[in-house]
Amino acid sequence: MTPRVRFAPSPTGFLHIGGARTALFNWLFARRHGGTFVLRIEDTDTERSTGEMTEGILQSLRWLGLDWDEGPGVGGPHAPYFQSQRLDRHRAMAARLVEEGHAYYCYCAPERLQAMRKEAEGQGTAWTYDRACAHLEPGIIAELEATRSPRAVRFRVPEGTTSFVDLVRGRIDVDNTHIEDFVILRSDEHPTFHLSVVADDTDMAITHVVRGDDHISNTSKHVLLFRAFGVEPPQFAHVPLIMGPDKKRLSKRHGATAVTEYARQGYLPEALVNFLALLGWSPGSSDHEIFTLDELVQVFGLEGISGGNAVFNPEKLEWFNQQHIARLTADEIISRIEPLMREAGVWSDDYRTHRRAWLVKLVELARPRAHRLGDFIDVGLPLFRDTVEFDEAAVKKHLLLPDIPRHLRQLRDELARVEPFDEAALERVLRDLASANGLKAGVLIHAVRVAVTGRAVSPGLFEVLVLLGRDQTLGRLDRAVTMLSNR
Repeated sequence: MTPRVRFAPSPTGFLHIGGARTALFNWLFARRHGGTFVLRIEDTDTERSTGEMTEGILQSLRWLGLDWDEGPGVGGPHAPYFQSQRLDRHRAMAARLVEEGHAYYCYCAPERLQAMRKEAEGQGTAWTYDRACAHLEPGIIAELEATRSPRAVRFRVPEGTTSFVDLVRGRIDVDNTHIEDFVILRSDEHPTFHLSVVADDTDMAITHVVRGDDHISNTSKHVLLFRAFGVEPPQFAHVPLIMGPDKKRLSKRHGATAVTEYARQGYLPEALVNFLALLGWSPGSSDHEIFTLDELVQVFGLEGISGGNAVFNPEKLEWFNQQHIARLTADEIISRIEPLMREAGVWSDDYRTHRRAWLVKLVELARPRAHRLGDFIDVGLPLFRDTVEFDEAAVKKHLLLPDIPRHLRQLRDELARVEPFDEAALERVLRDLASANGLKAGVLIHAVRVAVTGRAVSPGLFEVLVLLGRDQTLGRLDRAVTMLSNR
């Protein structure tokens, strides 16, 4: 069977990590087997669903590299792909279930149901609907309909057991006595999740439903609905939830959860995809961890999904990001950090022409320290700018020492005539000067670093000096000496 899978987010918020992983698993499964990936927007929550959130979800999926074969902006044979535009279809399917005896009208007032629920809670028992409207006489129904009494539609749960095979957890059997006659159409004629998702999955010929295992409790109801419609249910695969490091369900208290936030923080989409794929899934016996999206397609299978909850480890994500940064060429990194450089006010179109080689060298110099894209900007700021912004703590620790201004002046004079102006020559001059003055080389190295960058930490000092060039280096040493003399 060529699979047809769907990702059906609700646009009541931005795409979060759990939803992104669900989308990824569906997309990988479809691509691995030459199937169809359908994107359906479940926007029936009119109070909370917004166009802005919908567009945010679409942008996040595109950023991750997850394209869809049918859905918004693409179309397809089963349009519309917005659930809010399918309400008439949902209502028609609810009416069909009533006509065929699989469902019935429920005229119970909300106050009655609330009182019964409250009474059950007071007794410490789980409340289920008492089926008061399941067997109303036709005459009573006619009277209630004539007066236009508000009524919902409830599914009539049959006796017996509902069974389905979960591709992750195996066979699951549910005694139908534990399933109440659930509402499928509210009194305002809006479908519940149960009806709309089954109706749409039926119309869109979905063959596999891959979703979070918090939906397992809903699946028996959905299987009943599929069978009432005379449709073979799709195969289900419920993936484990993502937990925070404290083993509680991932939430904002654990840090960012929206995909857009990870993009803003300088994570690569390749790294986030790689990280998410290995949250609750394993390629098998291989201990290989670094994958591109294309490589994941080649090895992904639902059988690799584990039954246990996955733990979100921010440090591991940072490691993945660093590994994928290491795979990029300098030119690829530059194209990704250009917006960040513009935002920081340090971009120049010269970096596309005669200063390109200089920027490439800076990128390679910063790369070993870069965990996120923003790190390239942070490391490069002292070199992008003409003026040095001194960190006061670094000045106190490394420049406000006896005779440091004199040592810096002597080094400045040596650097003015050293040839060639390369790492080896610069290091030799500095170490010889430190030795001649009875000074530890490290003390002078730290002092020079602060003098030319304003910071106590930077990439290798001699590489930094070469990148600055002779004139910039001498000028910065001069200004540092002047700054110290004015203290």
